[in-house]
Amino acid sequence: MQEGDGSMASKDVPRDKRIVIIDRGYGTYDYEREVLEAAGYSIDIFRGHHEDVAGRIAFSQGAPGIMMRWTPIDNAFLDALPDLKAIVRYGVGYEHIDLEAASAHGVKVAIVCGYGNHSVSDHALTLLLSCMRGISLGERLFESTVGHPPRLDVMEFKDVTLGIIGLGRIGGTLSRKVQSLFGRVLAYDPYIPDEKFAEDGAIKCDLDTLLDESHMISIHCNLTEETTKLLGWEQFEKMRQRPVIVNTARGPVIDEQAMLDALHEDRIHSAGLDVFSIEPPFPKLDPLWKHPRVMATCHFAYYSQNAIAAVQRGAAERMLAMLRGETPPDCLNP
Repeated sequence: MQEGDGSMASKDVPRDKRIVIIDRGYGTYDYEREVLEAAGYSIDIFRGHHEDVAGRIAFSQGAPGIMMRWTPIDNAFLDALPDLKAIVRYGVGYEHIDLEAASAHGVKVAIVCGYGNHSVSDHALTLLLSCMRGISLGERLFESTVGHPPRLDVMEFKDVTLGIIGLGRIGGTLSRKVQSLFGRVLAYDPYIPDEKFAEDGAIKCDLDTLLDESHMISIHCNLTEETTKLLGWEQFEKMRQRPVIVNTARGPVIDEQAMLDALHEDRIHSAGLDVFSIEPPFPKLDPLWKHPRVMATCHFAYYSQNAIAAVQRGAAERMLAMLRGETPPDCLNP
């Protein structure tokens, strides 16, 4: 995708009607303009360096609203912007925002949930199937594997037990999609009521059972202190089925060095990784993403034409609602 379209806010618009986008990445911002300009606000896009936090702070002076993706929002950032009233993060994760500090400063924070249920679950399923069939490895070994599989441990999907870690919107969507594809679906999520497991066609289990019985594991949990390095060496040792592991959630949910060791020791079949603890992952994580049994994409599981429209419009609608004093969906500190 192309980055922001370069449009700037009108100089005639008062500062308290100026909404700033401090992290670029979308092709255009027409959806935001459609929602916000109709209400008398303008859009202004920061065009500085990726790591220039001070520049972002200076750029945002006087603006009541910030829309962001990865910029760290901490107490010092908020201290410097006394006019700020609302922050919207494009997407679901909010680990970059100090929510306690935002609340202390009277700044409302919202995220955008639900937009990527199909795009992310589609991507996870693509990685699961591709890894099991050895598609990436077969491409690398194309000239030497004509007529022969790149590896022998390839299961038929009807015999597979899929384990889903995190049965929220995306994990639940994946579970419903694969009901006629895999033999059974296990799921681990201590925060989801029992009836949702039944609705999504998943068998509720603890994490150890999922690790022991699953031939494929797909990660769909949020990144929290509890889930950071949820899968480490201790967990890899419990994976009796040598599973395919797919992560389209957050990179730090996996101890990446432990995963690399597990790949080297053939404790897991392969991995499909869309997210990493460092992004972009090169060069520091080259040994992991370049491993022959890793299919790596670079954080675009969220993308589909429908999903992008939904997240951009949803972000603008949440911003407008908070500036009006309303509580929008996905507000983290109402």
